[in-house]
Amino acid sequence: MTRLRDLVRREPKPGIELPAALERLVSVGIVSSDPLVVRRQRCVNVAAFATAANTLSHLLILSLYDFRGLLVVNVYNVLMIGASLAIPRLHRAGENIGAVALILMILVGNMFVVCALGRASSLHIYFTLGGATLLLIGVHQWRIFLVLFALFVIALLVALNLVPVDGFVLPQDRDLRELLTSHAMINTIMINAAMLFYALTALHRAEVELQDQHERSEALIETMMPQTIAERLKSGREPRIADRIEMLSVMFADLVGFTEAAHELPPEQVVEFLDSLVRACDALCEQHGVEKIKTIGDSYMAAAGFDGKSAGGAAAVGRLALALLEGIARQPPLGGRKLKLRIGIHCGPATAGVIGDMRFSYDIWGDAVNTASRMESYGEPDRIHVSAAFCKLAGDAFVFEERGETEIKGIGIARTYFLLGLPLL
Repeated sequence: MTRLRDLVRREPKPGIELPAALERLVSVGIVSSDPLVVRRQRCVNVAAFATAANTLSHLLILSLYDFRGLLVVNVYNVLMIGASLAIPRLHRAGENIGAVALILMILVGNMFVVCALGRASSLHIYFTLGGATLLLIGVHQWRIFLVLFALFVIALLVALNLVPVDGFVLPQDRDLRELLTSHAMINTIMINAAMLFYALTALHRAEVELQDQHERSEALIETMMPQTIAERLKSGREPRIADRIEMLSVMFADLVGFTEAAHELPPEQVVEFLDSLVRACDALCEQHGVEKIKTIGDSYMAAAGFDGKSAGGAAAVGRLALALLEGIARQPPLGGRKLKLRIGIHCGPATAGVIGDMRFSYDIWGDAVNTASRMESYGEPDRIHVSAAFCKLAGDAFVFEERGETEIKGIGIARTYFLLGLPLL
């Protein structure tokens, strides 16, 4: 199982990284903090810069071909380049202002040059990019997209059926039209590729981030409750998770002398000690098949038998308790004092469920919990104090020493035992 600690401290998974200079360029003018808006506006910037680059290429070719004869188109190209580069400034005015302005500008501007140079120039091929406007507007604004897309379709139909073949600028120059046809087709392919590449790059990055967050949330839920309960909670089929367990084995382990040892110690040292100890306890719980319920100060609570296998649960908790005594002996001293554990175990009926809203948790209540807590508090350091019910349920799985009858608050006179270890083979 992936540890939440490892996920939290892990470096985020890298998506497709673009050069830093390019990232800054496509983020020009964006002030929104909404990641969805930022993603769309970056696509708008990519489209604006692609439009400026495309127009610049036309300006250079036409200027070299016949600057004076194509002056009206060249003036248009200069204005189009300046307008395209100004689009990022419009992001401050609204979420989709820049996108709509760019789309309408391309629509009107391209219709002008198609009329000027005629459909023989094939410049109306740029209207086929109308579908890409969805990347700029966003799926949630599908009504606006449909209107804009319809305008592109209408413009294409007008260009194909109503615009003169040769236009009004150098109408007899067939070589110019052939040059423009080749150039427009190549540019259309490149613009499509650039838009799709950036859109898919942004999508991949979003998917990687989403997967990373999903793994963290899954690990967080599974650290707060047993995996079976986590699955039930995530399914959403149960309005309230509440179970009755007829025979649950519950263990409490408490650090003896912790308060005195931790007195006046630096908080970093105290937390480091507790963190090391709890992590060791968590590992032992996982090893022995026992569910950690929670820590309460310097006390550790765990239980087994949720699956209905009461005898197996009792044996697992007993083995865990023995392992904890061995583990605490290997822990370093705290404040110069070697600490010991006092452990108590009881078996009995319990209620389990998920409670809370903002910080929900899985917890257990009932006789098994209350009596196990009493077993711990009335026990002895470095020993495992168990009830007669646990001794009976565990059977021959362990060796016990009878303690005798003990007056226990809230319970009365009870016969209890110390768990000494596993039987010799």
